[in-house]
Amino acid sequence: MYFHKLATRLFLYNMTQAYILVIKGKPEGPFTIDELKQQGIKPNDFVRTDGMDDYKEAHELAELRTIFGFRRQVAQPQYFGSFDQRLMASALDWFIVSAVFAMIAIVAVLFTSDRVVRIAIAFSLLIIIPVAKLIYHIIMESSRKQATYGKQMMRIRVCDMNGQRISVAHSIGRNVAKIASVLSFFVGYLFAFFNKKQQCLHDMIAGTLSVKDRLV
Repeated sequence: MYFHKLATRLFLYNMTQAYILVIKGKPEGPFTIDELKQQGIKPNDFVRTDGMDDYKEAHELAELRTIFGFRRQVAQPQYFGSFDQRLMASALDWFIVSAVFAMIAIVAVLFTSDRVVRIAIAFSLLIIIPVAKLIYHIIMESSRKQATYGKQMMRIRVCDMNGQRISVAHSIGRNVAKIASVLSFFVGYLFAFFNKKQQCLHDMIAGTLSVKDRLV
């Protein structure tokens, strides 16, 4: 009974949801589902709702696939995160992770007067922060958002070669592969300047992309 009520509520929500539809290159609307039907919406038409940051093709939205019977199409990504965007995202992520553990360390130091313990806490950050950042990247890049907070602020995300969300195992492979980019004296990161998809060495090894949403 509960799931039936939930499904009914979701159906009613989708039926009353308002969509902006791009018609002949111009955003029109908002339209309800019934009005989209009247407009003869097609799978490759661009649509957007209030909760979306950017336009997507109709077949990319699960609710529209269900209502209109569209099939999700697999298309190669066309817009890639630039080197400077990725560098800024990385700097933001280092700041976020470092700030969190620095605050924890400060609190821990305040609760001890032992000088040796305080030094140990300070030096432990040299190991804890990089490990925490690795785990943070693995979890966030395989999440629904497909991006760390730094990447989200720069509006880029990580995906596979078809633009799809990567699994946790795939994310682990990508982030472990970063060791190759680092051990090459960071030359691996400069690979992004020499290929059209702006892949770093670890992206090439893992078969991943850093993409940004298309603009309409």
